[in-house]
Amino acid sequence: MKLLVLGGTGFVGRAVVQHALQQGDDVTVLNRGHRDTLAGVTARTGDRTAPGGLAALAGQDYDAVVDTWSAAPRAVRDAARALSGHAGHYTYISSRSVYSGDGPVTEDSAVVDADPDAGSTTYAADKRGGELATADFDGPVLLARAGLILGPHEDIGRLPWWLLRLARGGPTLAPGPADLPLQYIDARDLAAFCRHAATTGLTGPYNVVGPTGHTTMGELLTTANTIVGGHADLRWTDPAAILAAGIEPWNDLPIWVPPGHEYQFIHRADVGKAVAAGLTLRPVGDTIADTWAWLQDIGGTPPQRPDRPAVGITPEREAQVIRRS
Repeated sequence: MKLLVLGGTGFVGRAVVQHALQQGDDVTVLNRGHRDTLAGVTARTGDRTAPGGLAALAGQDYDAVVDTWSAAPRAVRDAARALSGHAGHYTYISSRSVYSGDGPVTEDSAVVDADPDAGSTTYAADKRGGELATADFDGPVLLARAGLILGPHEDIGRLPWWLLRLARGGPTLAPGPADLPLQYIDARDLAAFCRHAATTGLTGPYNVVGPTGHTTMGELLTTANTIVGGHADLRWTDPAAILAAGIEPWNDLPIWVPPGHEYQFIHRADVGKAVAAGLTLRPVGDTIADTWAWLQDIGGTPPQRPDRPAVGITPEREAQVIRRS
């Protein structure tokens, strides 16, 4: 397949490129050229926020396009227009953040208001605006509404924070309940689904994330602790005690969202449509082990996206909560 990836050097885009190369695809990437491109890829330079930013794609045709954009929706609109008639399928990697409710969601659930011609506003509106902007593409479009994304090269820091914390060892705040079901997807499994969607012509929105309970908070932390050396003494703590201490779910303690919290929808999407369409998932242990191996390869300091806040609590705050529990 002749594939164009708009982006292609960050976390998810890199996974898409890597998977496509493994399948023998002819891969082209378009980005600003600030980061190294994987070997075997045709690199084209362009700034999608600037006039003429897509000029490097002129005269080229592709079997499929994967777009990872997460800022101003009008950049997606411009790409959709420019690639109309020049690509057979368009995948926009969106987010479950587009949903406006806080309960379990299906692809038919209500979404936030957004404008495809807008500049950047909020993450949810940007992603929904990007979805709407793909209407300017004259072929089949897949909206991959991803959930929590983990795996090697993660540049948000959620799983890397836990791995580095567990490796440090000692008494470790483990947010309960241990049987709390989690919902996530490995970036490589997301990439595989996107390629599968392009080759089979899938269209419309899909919640592309693993089923609720593919792993639990307990399995995640105990497996991770074993993989990084078994140095941590996991202190499982009731959610009420953690919240009473002012610890914020999701940001202060990455991945964790306690039962009843307003963010609990993060781990409660209906993914039956994607599973029926061919979504497959690797075991959580593989995601953890591969992420840990990558962290060691890069010296233990993961990259951090400049447009996202750092996650995790300080050792001092963690120790305070453990002492009070």
